[in-house]
Amino acid sequence: MQEKTPAELSAVDQSLPVQADEEKPAGNMSLIEHLEELRKRIIRSLIAVCIGSGICYYFIEDIMHYLVLPAGKLYYMQPTEAFFTYIKVAVFSGFLLVLPIVLYQIWCFVLPALTIRERKVLLIVVPSSFFLFFGGLVFSFFLVLPAAVKFFIGFGTDSLMPLFSVGKYFDFVISFVLPFGAVFELPLVIVILAKIGFVTSKFLVRKWRLVVFLAFVIAAVISPTPDIFTQCTIALPMIILYFSSYLIVRFVLRK
Repeated sequence: MQEKTPAELSAVDQSLPVQADEEKPAGNMSLIEHLEELRKRIIRSLIAVCIGSGICYYFIEDIMHYLVLPAGKLYYMQPTEAFFTYIKVAVFSGFLLVLPIVLYQIWCFVLPALTIRERKVLLIVVPSSFFLFFGGLVFSFFLVLPAAVKFFIGFGTDSLMPLFSVGKYFDFVISFVLPFGAVFELPLVIVILAKIGFVTSKFLVRKWRLVVFLAFVIAAVISPTPDIFTQCTIALPMIILYFSSYLIVRFVLRK
């Protein structure tokens, strides 16, 4: 049997660990170090949220102006209702403003425990999920929410005037737009499942009736109101995103 030369052995040794290294975590930390790192990331995230909330509170009048556009004039029924609503709006807006920083702190915390392959995957998944989430919020706030508010105001009569409380209205807006952020993550979830081989385009076609049914069930659960109009505004985008995901799996991933 012919022995390999040192140069050949060196080439083999260099080629083997490449794939193995992708399966190994990039760092190794003790439990105390993990807790210290977690504390540091949480503190930095809270500082970022506080700074973002302060910035948004400075522009709170402009933010409230755009928030109340669909409803028109709002009222507050208790002396402290307007103040605490302003605080909630500032904190929520500030959190959305610094969400990239918060996600970066989470990324830095989990990074040492990830393999090189997992890092490559998350490098695509995390930004995609971020943009899809904000896409859902923008779609809901600028297109669906005004239609929903107009629909509910339409029930008013000469003897039944709509009188929206600023606190209740803001709670309604939050509970209305946040589900759209989650719903818009559906294409990413389906593409990931297709990429790892859990679903195929044929499977998605076979299950479309079940998906339509589940879309309305989920919409009924997460909808802030029990009316069919709000449920349809949540279920229909979910169905459209499902069939869009099918087209991606069928014609882009070819699975």
